[in-house]
Amino acid sequence: MIVDYHLHPRDSEERIAHRVEAIEPFVETAAARGVDEIGFTEHVYYFRQTRELWSRRYESERCVYDLDDYVDALVEAKRRDLPVKLGLEVDHVGERQDELAAILRPYPWDYLLGSVHNVDGLPIDSSPDGGAWTLPVDEVWGLYFAALVELAASGHVDVLAHPDLPKIFGMRPAGGPQYPVLEGVALEISTNGRYKPVGELYPDFEFLQAAGLPITLASDAHVPENVGRDFPHALELARAAGYETVTVFEQRRARQEPLG
Repeated sequence: MIVDYHLHPRDSEERIAHRVEAIEPFVETAAARGVDEIGFTEHVYYFRQTRELWSRRYESERCVYDLDDYVDALVEAKRRDLPVKLGLEVDHVGERQDELAAILRPYPWDYLLGSVHNVDGLPIDSSPDGGAWTLPVDEVWGLYFAALVELAASGHVDVLAHPDLPKIFGMRPAGGPQYPVLEGVALEISTNGRYKPVGELYPDFEFLQAAGLPITLASDAHVPENVGRDFPHALELARAAGYETVTVFEQRRARQEPLG
């Protein structure tokens, strides 16, 4: 079984497209690349239902889409027997995580993907010279992992996306990161890191092996042609770390299927 559980519905020019017709090209690319099932995980801050949670301009100015439209498009795709799952990329919002979960609870999610993009309100992945990187490298990693542990422990997400994101610009603590103990979630192996400055898969082999958590596979594709991109590298990493199964979700229940 091969899954790609981190996709953002866009058209060929990377414009947001929450409709069934935009989903179909992702399905076609998946089939061509031997991906059995795909899951869509739009960013939670794109939806006006969550507007009250955001204080930063980056998120608040993007809250213009309707969550019901997005969900309806995926539900219709499933009704047409397309091999898709309904997910969402849910940001860490600290003490307001329960509030965000309450907003999302009425919808028929197959899984929720958890992400930490900011620490102390500062973005990790926007620039190597600004945002969180105005703080010491060790502090950024420490704050990030603290947020990741909190998000995993919340029970509000099922998978952690790009779980060692702070390596994006190649900056690591002296002696390497101190990987956290995580429970109750899966980790995604993402090929998207190969197209970031660090040029590596997320997560590192050491993190993956130390975590000992179930896995999913992800491309983080924002255009249909990137579905399943570089998955032979993801499979190689998974097998090197001893994995023989991949996690498949339905209605937020996980099961293990043979990998590849």
